[in-house]
Amino acid sequence: MSERDAPVPYLDLTGEFAGLRQEWFDMIGSTGASGGWILGPNVRALEEEIAAYVGVGQAVAVANGTDALILSLRALGIGPGDEVITSPFTFFASAEAISVVGARPVFADLDPVSFNIDPASVERKLTERTRAILPVHIFGCPADMGAIMDLAGTRGLAVVEDLAQAFGAEHAGRKVGSIGTAGATSFYPTKVLGCYGDGGMVFTSDEGLAAHLRKLRNHGASAPFLHDELGYNSRLDEIQAALLRIKLRSVEDAITRRNAVADAYGERLRDLDLILPQRPPGGRHAFNLYTVRVTGGRRDALRAHLGERGVPTAQCYPLGMHLQEVYRDLGARPGDLPVVEQLCTETFSLPIYPDLDAPQVERVCAAVREFF
Repeated sequence: MSERDAPVPYLDLTGEFAGLRQEWFDMIGSTGASGGWILGPNVRALEEEIAAYVGVGQAVAVANGTDALILSLRALGIGPGDEVITSPFTFFASAEAISVVGARPVFADLDPVSFNIDPASVERKLTERTRAILPVHIFGCPADMGAIMDLAGTRGLAVVEDLAQAFGAEHAGRKVGSIGTAGATSFYPTKVLGCYGDGGMVFTSDEGLAAHLRKLRNHGASAPFLHDELGYNSRLDEIQAALLRIKLRSVEDAITRRNAVADAYGERLRDLDLILPQRPPGGRHAFNLYTVRVTGGRRDALRAHLGERGVPTAQCYPLGMHLQEVYRDLGARPGDLPVVEQLCTETFSLPIYPDLDAPQVERVCAAVREFF
């Protein structure tokens, strides 16, 4: 098989690793020689460097992105009897975190262009029990944070941004994660800024909230062996922090290259009967995923066609969270959130990552064009 005919990887991180290999291995050696493995100098330096990048006063490293959400809600005092409005079109962790702290997830419908929660739907879902809004910057596209913050501000609600898929994305000149009361991200390897294992972080400019988060991540300890409350074992290790410090230096280049792939797709596919992702007005998309819509019931046929031609795709969210078995007791019925339910039948993602090269992009586009 020629290189031109080789399957296009849906995601390939091997090139990135090859470029980091020596520096990464040297950092592992120096970390081991230091004798510090958990919450050491690399974690502290990473927190400072990422806080500066995102534009917040404080960053608190934790074990994974799910913990970042859970600890944010816990630190804000959200629990039983409270409601948190969020998106049903995302990874389970966003809703799961709300449930884990004992609150009730309330699902809003979506904007059909950005795939983020629709502020008008959020407003209709507000009740006297609403304590927070948890917008998800899905696929790397920032939500309408201006409207969401206005809603929250008039009602005294907390806003916890889920930027697991959108590190480095921007809304109105500000990085996502710096706009709400807190922002939670994941460093899972597939993310825009990913480590080689699990990791997460919470962003905030509220020093009191950050201090509470640091206590919660370390078993509720205010000092060694002195515990004020029940917490979690949610600590980022030094090796992952060291890697993230290395990768943070080139994350802007990685986002630029992701956007270049998205531009190439847009130029070659815009004349087809295909709904392509849109750039946020006045903002920046991070393109963690490149997710398209296919109407007319042709989505699955197109995916099968691409698979036969060596172009893998992914359908991330086949069923809205409001209709999943785990949330049956919330009482949702088919038709309650029509935009979500339509997107679940029409969307899928094409390959996108910084090292996807021009011939591979051409091969993807040729296969898509052949179908149409």
